[in-house]
Amino acid sequence: MRPPSRRISQQELESYLWGAAVLLRGLIDAGDYKQFIFPLLFYKRVSDVWEEEYQTALANSNGDLSYAQFAENHRFQIPEGAHWNDVRQSPKNVGAAIQKAMRAIETANPDLLDGIFGDAPWTNRERLPDETLKNLIEHFSTQTLSVANVPEDELGNAYEYLIKKFADDSGHTAAEFYTNRTVVHLMTQLLAPQAGESIYDPTCGTGGMLISALDEVKRSGGEHRTLKLYGQERNLITSSIARMNLFLHGVEDFEIIRGDTLADPKHIEGDRLRQFDVILANPPYSIKQWNREAWAQDKWGRNHLGTPPQGRADYAFQQHILTSLTSKGRCAVLWPHGVLFRNEEQAMRARMIEQDWVEAVIGLGPNLFYNSPMESCIVICNRKKAAARKDKVLFIDAVNDVTRERAQSFLKPEHQQRILGAFKGFADEPGFARMATLAELQKNAGNLSIPLYVKRRPAGASTADDGTHPDDLAEAWAAWEEHGRDFWQQMDSLVETLDALEQSGSEPEGDLSRASTIS
Repeated sequence: MRPPSRRISQQELESYLWGAAVLLRGLIDAGDYKQFIFPLLFYKRVSDVWEEEYQTALANSNGDLSYAQFAENHRFQIPEGAHWNDVRQSPKNVGAAIQKAMRAIETANPDLLDGIFGDAPWTNRERLPDETLKNLIEHFSTQTLSVANVPEDELGNAYEYLIKKFADDSGHTAAEFYTNRTVVHLMTQLLAPQAGESIYDPTCGTGGMLISALDEVKRSGGEHRTLKLYGQERNLITSSIARMNLFLHGVEDFEIIRGDTLADPKHIEGDRLRQFDVILANPPYSIKQWNREAWAQDKWGRNHLGTPPQGRADYAFQQHILTSLTSKGRCAVLWPHGVLFRNEEQAMRARMIEQDWVEAVIGLGPNLFYNSPMESCIVICNRKKAAARKDKVLFIDAVNDVTRERAQSFLKPEHQQRILGAFKGFADEPGFARMATLAELQKNAGNLSIPLYVKRRPAGASTADDGTHPDDLAEAWAAWEEHGRDFWQQMDSLVETLDALEQSGSEPEGDLSRASTIS
């Protein structure tokens, strides 16, 4: 029996979705919830929307059953026997029935849904016995996920809620597919995507940055349907989650492709990389397993700044992103602070600065990387800087503009607005922001470490002083704190280098004692 048709509140929706995950507790690891729950949710939504479209077509055709099934009346095709209600009737081998139905739907919608349900082991009856799968199906069947009951934005928000809940529940694996959404929101505001622009995330995870860009255009009153969204993601289930995320948010013009962005970029135009107006990214940090030798001879010309060390592919991703910008393109990339000052990447960083594409470096507070205490930073590059910003880089020290509640760190709206205001103003703000010239950066050998440029001001210090010449005990103490922070950032880099050597079992490239030195 179908549940009654009615609007479902956001709270009800979130409780309903998390209730499905609770049914899996004790059977599978929390990190694996997503590969089962997301496909079932999407399958239920597709089936309920098909049914909704069927009933509408039936009403519009005076009960013509054949007309109601015409492909033209449905966004997605569901072959006979593959509807949710068909699987719900399966008395046994439920996992096999689910898998068969999902594959049939993918096959019937090759351009839109090929591979979207992932490769979860539905037929592993030791892991997921029939009883558990029947309980899951009955739980999902308690609500009708039609568009009338659950509009796209609301279901999309609930989907994002579930992504975060899985990240909270899955410990260290969360960082592989989830980026703090308050940071993502800030990044999209900084880049201000416009209607009609192409937007790309080369390591898109679950698609949160692309969704945020879509929402930003909506908030600014732009025609969001003119956006073109692109992403690449190495992990199969995560790339599938991203595609489902975009569909559930009502997005149709997107292209998410599975693949290794460094080894095999998939977004190609002719004989070169496709270029995009806006790029948002949180690449995997300091990966060690990548093909450095192939990068040195990269056929896509992405190595124009140089070849990164084996233990740190960060500047490989950064160069991929810069190469993927259009002539008016701009990007915001979330990194740990090490990319700003590590000695082993100094030459590449100096060349990037010489291009005069670096527009701003924004230091954020600790614990914003998921399940990690380290501080993060946003590096903004712009291929078409405004005239007043040429040969200049703005540094913002927002390390204190963060809130922590219930073991979660996030940026409040007022934090985001303060950072955004400083970026738009592009002027000195003692203790918070400073505009530095390229000549000054070059004098510092391309070091972008924020404390070199923004001197943090103690409470009660005179605003007439620029913070560079402390005249009293309070200011001297503040200067000492800055040097301490600088030191610990260097120590973090050294520990990372030692960790890389331990894992690879190789000797250091160059002088280890200088690997984390700030010049």
